[in-house]
Amino acid sequence: MQSLLNHPSLMDCRRLFLRDYAVWINIGVHDFEKKGEQRVLINVDLYIPLALSTPTQDKLDEVVDYDFIRRSVMERVSKGHIHLQETLADDVLALMLAHPRVRAARVSTAKPDVYPDCEAVGVEVFGMKEQ
Repeated sequence: MQSLLNHPSLMDCRRLFLRDYAVWINIGVHDFEKKGEQRVLINVDLYIPLALSTPTQDKLDEVVDYDFIRRSVMERVSKGHIHLQETLADDVLALMLAHPRVRAARVSTAKPDVYPDCEAVGVEVFGMKEQ
């Protein structure tokens, strides 16, 4: 994934990311998809202003913890069947943007096992808070 740190509103940010987080979830609109779990790869990029994410004491509470991303994703996927990857991506994006230190976020989901002739099918969404 390409970074958006050259966007004018994000130039004062650092990017925190979770890459290819593999979860097994019940997702899809087809009957066969509703009968079992599928592997979904989730990627999250958080853009956090340096003023809110530069540690001075080398302490975890000075930054956004990676566990926040993983925990938020797991909380969402544990809620049950999801029809669309768009819904999953939008929901995870909303959770990321709800964090007070996060200015912007990008979320992608990919189903790598759908078609044998391509790496994956998926969706990506980006959101930024008003400044």
